[in-house]
Amino acid sequence: MDFDFKTLIQHTENWLPVVLEHSFNIGLAITTLGIGWWLISTLTNRIGAIMGSRSVDRTLQSFIGSLVNIALKIMLIISVASMIGVQTTSFVAALGAAGLAVGLALQGSLSNFAGGVLILLFRPFKVGDTIEVQGVFGTVDSILIFHTVILSTDNKRIVVPNGSLSNGVIVNFSSEALRKVVFNVGVDYSADLDVARQVLLGLCKDERVHEDPAPVVVVTTLGDSAITLSLRAWVKNEDYWDVMFLFNEKARDVLAQKGIGIPFPQRVVTVVQGEATMAPRMSRHG
Repeated sequence: MDFDFKTLIQHTENWLPVVLEHSFNIGLAITTLGIGWWLISTLTNRIGAIMGSRSVDRTLQSFIGSLVNIALKIMLIISVASMIGVQTTSFVAALGAAGLAVGLALQGSLSNFAGGVLILLFRPFKVGDTIEVQGVFGTVDSILIFHTVILSTDNKRIVVPNGSLSNGVIVNFSSEALRKVVFNVGVDYSADLDVARQVLLGLCKDERVHEDPAPVVVVTTLGDSAITLSLRAWVKNEDYWDVMFLFNEKARDVLAQKGIGIPFPQRVVTVVQGEATMAPRMSRHG
């Protein structure tokens, strides 16, 4: 069998440019993939370091790092595929349609996810804080991406979705170092208010009560059966309930020692009875 060099050269001239073109594209794609993969890893680590330096929650650091890493790698793979001639238009369209369908199906979960990100990012409360939110009062046990776990005062485990948490009013009782104890007590109208004020201020002679700002006693209301005095004192946040319980326990006895009574609620009811009248009766015989 004779070997036709002329025919071989003709075929080589036909397919060699194609091979060279594809080889160049493949080499460029591989190079782009390697460099892009390295840049994405570097960027992800950098983002993690920045969030760590700003004391961002570890859960949020891990989640955002993974999310950025996956999204950038998907974009890189699509770009590399288009460089070697793969048609990615239909793939991108299908990916977008799938994302839209998943988003519509998981509206509630996505709302909770967004709320979790906002809570972990802006930190309106942290683990260990005592909060009141959505009618729930307790101590924060854990903050997750989709929900927050709160332990009530009687040790019930309450799971609150982060979507409603981030969109509602949050009362944080632990965010400040000091907290004001407001203790209200009613005294007789015949009581000497100056004496009652001094008696209540005497309850504040406790090392847990701060002298600056100084405790005060003010008249808040003139009720139906009593004058309401309000004792207001500043304490450390962790001493709030102990001091409040102390005031509740001691107030009645120290006021009674000075002859100041705490009246029971009273209500005066006046019954007005009208005169009974009767219409004249008609005779049957008219």
